[in-house]
Amino acid sequence: MLVADIMVADVVTCDADATVRTAGRQMLECGVGSVVVVGADAPVGILTETDAVRAGVATDRPFDDIAVREVASTPLVTTPGDVTVRKAVSRMTEVGIKKLPVVEDTELLGIVTRSDVASHYREFVREAHALDDRREDWERRRSPEKFR
Repeated sequence: MLVADIMVADVVTCDADATVRTAGRQMLECGVGSVVVVGADAPVGILTETDAVRAGVATDRPFDDIAVREVASTPLVTTPGDVTVRKAVSRMTEVGIKKLPVVEDTELLGIVTRSDVASHYREFVREAHALDDRREDWERRRSPEKFR
């Protein structure tokens, strides 16, 4: 299964010059845990709920006084849509992130999160069983005496 098969295409974004309050309001209104930060018509970072809380506590400034560009996670770790979910999950684990924007060149196509992966668990299991069945068929055709 590919990232493009499970990604969410309707990504919540905000401008790099927006305030943390504006970005936080977007997250709450859209029911998401992050916004992809856009600057110069390309994704440049991501602001998560954790980033927002950390910014408020660390700076002791009101959210209206903190620009998203100051506290967003950068550089933005991305993936193309044509990689396997397994590779994307490995990348998220390796880097220690939970959200992976899907980008082609500089165009934001979607986002895939660990929650998206978990919600498709049954499909992954079905795909794994189907691949295993095909492997067994292939092995039987390749060496029939082994399975008699």
